[in-house]
Amino acid sequence: MPLDPNVIRFANRDSKDTIEHGLAFAPKFDENGLIVCVTVDAKTSTPLMVAYMNEESLKQTLAIGEAVYWSRSRKVLWHKGATSGQIQKVMEMRTDCDQDAIVLRVEQMGGGCCHTGADDCFYRKVELNGYTGGIVPLT
Repeated sequence: MPLDPNVIRFANRDSKDTIEHGLAFAPKFDENGLIVCVTVDAKTSTPLMVAYMNEESLKQTLAIGEAVYWSRSRKVLWHKGATSGQIQKVMEMRTDCDQDAIVLRVEQMGGGCCHTGADDCFYRKVELNGYTGGIVPLT
């Protein structure tokens, strides 16, 4: 049974030491109330996508165990897969040393995760070999 998001509380950001070494989650949201979230496949570690969360979407993610993001373009909560079937079941959540970024390790359901139909949003590679200037090619 999902947890009620209203009972989820984040720790205060009291000191650098407690943020970097403490054992309480104290996410740092930017001036727009957002935190970056990198999502990777739990089994393969393949990067799937980058999105943003606000406090409400982060609490929803913790409460239901599925990725919920904040759509910056639509300005709404975005439960990944709610309409597409591309649900992301959260297997692990990590935060970086200063708690201003999140990594989700997920089980990707319903096929790929990209709105283009690709398995992931990183389906193109910036070509570094042989580049000598001009427009940087993608492959």
